Formats: sequence, structure tokens, C-alpha cells
Amino acid sequence: MLDPMTRYSIQLLRRAGVTQVAVAGFTGCDERTVRRIEKEPTIDPLAPPDSMVGRPSKAKSYIPYVVGQLADEPHLQTGELLRRARLLPTPYSGQKSAFYAMVRTVRKKATDFTTRFEGLAGEFTQHDFGTVIVTFLDGSKRRVKFFASRLKHSRFALVDLVPDETAETLVRTLLDHFERLGGMPMLAVFDRPKTVAIEWRKDGTITKWNQHFASAMVDIGFTAEVCWAYSPNQKGSVENIVGWVKSSFFKQRKFQDLEDLELQLIEWLDQANTERPSRATGEIPAIRREAELPRLRRPRVSSDELALRKPIEIGCTGVVTFESHDYTVHPDLRGRSGTLYIHRDRIRIVAGDHEHAYRRRPGNRTVSTTPDLRQAQLELLAKRGQQYCRREHLLHLGASAEAFLTELIHQEPDWDPAVQRLHLLLQRHGDDAVERAIRAALAVETIDVAYVARLLGEKAVA
Repeated sequence: MLDPMTRYSIQLLRRAGVTQVAVAGFTGCDERTVRRIEKEPTIDPLAPPDSMVGRPSKAKSYIPYVVGQLADEPHLQTGELLRRARLLPTPYSGQKSAFYAMVRTVRKKATDFTTRFEGLAGEFTQHDFGTVIVTFLDGSKRRVKFFASRLKHSRFALVDLVPDETAETLVRTLLDHFERLGGMPMLAVFDRPKTVAIEWRKDGTITKWNQHFASAMVDIGFTAEVCWAYSPNQKGSVENIVGWVKSSFFKQRKFQDLEDLELQLIEWLDQANTERPSRATGEIPAIRREAELPRLRRPRVSSDELALRKPIEIGCTGVVTFESHDYTVHPDLRGRSGTLYIHRDRIRIVAGDHEHAYRRRPGNRTVSTTPDLRQAQLELLAKRGQQYCRREHLLHLGASAEAFLTELIHQEPDWDPAVQRLHLLLQRHGDDAVERAIRAALAVETIDVAYVARLLGEKAVA
């Protein structure tokens, strides 16, 4: 649609005797448009928008809908309003520019002022945790935590839902993001220091880093800097990446459930990175990132290799407890110091010349061990101690084993031979297989070690 001043110029030039061909060439429109506009009533280019004449805009009829949407959700962005308008029973079919122009006339003007700085290719990434209360379509609410990362130069961004805001979650998600971004920049900038630093001076200088974060910095090979909240004079003010995610995604979308939220988050990130030009740069982030990739460095370790370190003291029971789960070490290590290496899905315990590796089992209040370590424990005990040690090994299998042994001991007061046979099955077949067989025996109310042996494929127990 031509602006009022251009329409006014067409009428003025025609009334001055300029030919239609010349007017069309001067204004950049075709002769048919010139003929139509010169027949319209005289245009006042300074008149308010509602009194302008010309072809009616398709977007004008959607003003009540937009006003209603903004009344309920003032932070809705124009792109989301357009998307919703095109999903209405009578969908908007006009041009994007006309719809955007209409929204500008009804939206209240923002008055906030933000100071920004620009990073060079491969210079900065920004990282932060965020929390938002999400109301699903069924009315239920859920507190959702996320971790966001963004390359400052290209604005290429990644966002993942996370279970918590611990230092371990921070460094593991950070490493995942470095790998997916294409590498590490010169400097990783964090807006909040809670999981980064423990002590700092009043001027913001960090005097003590979080132990896990500091060791991850060395292992991964990145350098970090913390920009403190409400300090816009630091590095020109880091853009609020959490605020961007909340305003551009969470406040714009509605979600059926958590699974739908995650799917929409993937879709939104793909659009933000590969389809829409960034408001700050005017370029599509994925295209602009191409200039950054040669400047990014590969992390020194992969996600699977990254291990957090924790010093430990091994007690008289020869057990290391981590995340409410017990891991057995060799009895010779009692009273020794060691190091617990915490991987994403496994742990390693290193002390002296011994190293033990286990699958990580957070929150599982049982004991992880091996046949060799069980045998080493038995060899240190007298006969009666061995009886109860074998029984304890079986009780480590969990509730099913406890129920089975309770019934067994009440049926056979001289329970040691039966427990020895069951313990031998444990040494041969392992925890999981024996636990399943015991559970199956309980299901048919058969408290019989020979039956458990048959379930494990043995004809008889030696």
C-alpha cells in the first residue's frame, strides 16, 4: 500500500498536467495505479491514520483480535500474533508487512533503554540458568528450569531443560553446548555466579571459585568471566539471554504438556537460528556463525570423558557413599584417602594402587560391589562373621531379597547352608540376574534356593 505522501504527490502532479507515464516513472508505481489514485478524493498526507483514503488493508479487520490478545498477554511479539492470526477460523491472508504495521498502531510503546556491546567472531559466549512457571492447557502448573547459551557475535543460541542448577549440571550442559555450537570461544561469560564462584569481593572480583566449576574449566579448556547482576558498566552490559528466552518463547507459546514444550522449544530454536534474522545484527544467526566457526576451539574432553573430582576418606566398612548409594572398595583401602571421579553415567574410585569403576546409581539406597570384593571381605572374617557377611551381601539386592531371606530364615532356623548356596549363585550370575530370580520365586510364593537356581539355568547348586 502506497504511503499518504506518495498518493498526495500523484494527485498533485496530475493536476499540474504531468502525464500519467511520467508520474508513474517518478513515483515507481504503474499507470493503472496513477489513474485510480487521481480519481480519489483529495488526500491530506498529514491526516490521522484512520482518516486516510485508499485501498482498505486486510489487517485492519484483525485489530479487535490483536487488541484482545495484547490485553491478555501484553508481551506477545508481533511474529507470534501473526502466527496465531493465520490459524484462526477466518485466517489472516494478507502481507506480513501490513500486519506488522497494524500491530504497531495498537501496541503500547516500550520505554525501556538497553545498552549493548558487540562481540567479535569467536570472542564471547553467554550462559545462564533460567526458571519459569509454565501453565499447561489443562490448567496444571510446573516450575521449569533451563540453561541457555549464545554465541555473542552471531546470536546462535541453544536452550536445554535441566533438572536443577547445580555446578555439575552447569558444566555438563555447558560442555554439551560447546560441542553443539561448534567449539569454545575466547571467553565464556556468565550473568550469575551462584554455581561459578563461592567467594568474591564487593567489586565483584572472584576470590574462590566453585571447586567443580574450576576443575571443569581446566579439563575442558575454557576461560570464564562473571558479569554481575545490575552492573551495566561491566563490558557494556551483557544482553539478558534468559529474558530473551522467556519473552520470545515461554511468553509466546502455549503447551499441552512437558513433551509438547520440549518439541516446541526445538522448533523455536531452529527458526531463531536458521530462519529469522536477528534483530541485533539483521542477519540469520546460522549464516553469521559461519564466520565464527574457524575461531572456535575444540574442548579438550568429550562429554563422556568429563569427570568431576571429589576427595574422599574411606571408612572402616570399605564403602564410599555418593548420592545416597554405597560403592564397595577393596578392604585394604580402609582408612585411606582417595579421589572420587564423577562421570555422567559412571563413577571411578581411585586410592593407592586400586581403582574401582561402577555404573552411577544416584538415589538408589543399595550397594554396588563385585564378586572379587565380596570374596575379599569374606576372607577377612571368621566363620560366624562370614555367615552374616554373606547374608548382608544378599540383602544389598534390595526389598525382594529381604523378603525372601526373611521367609527362608523363619522356615529354616539353620539357614547358613541355604544362604551359602544362594550367595554362590550371586557370585556366579551377578546382582541383577539373582534379584530377578528371587523376585520371580516370591511371585509364586516358592521360598526355595533350588527353585531360584533352576530359574538361573542351573540344575543344582554345588
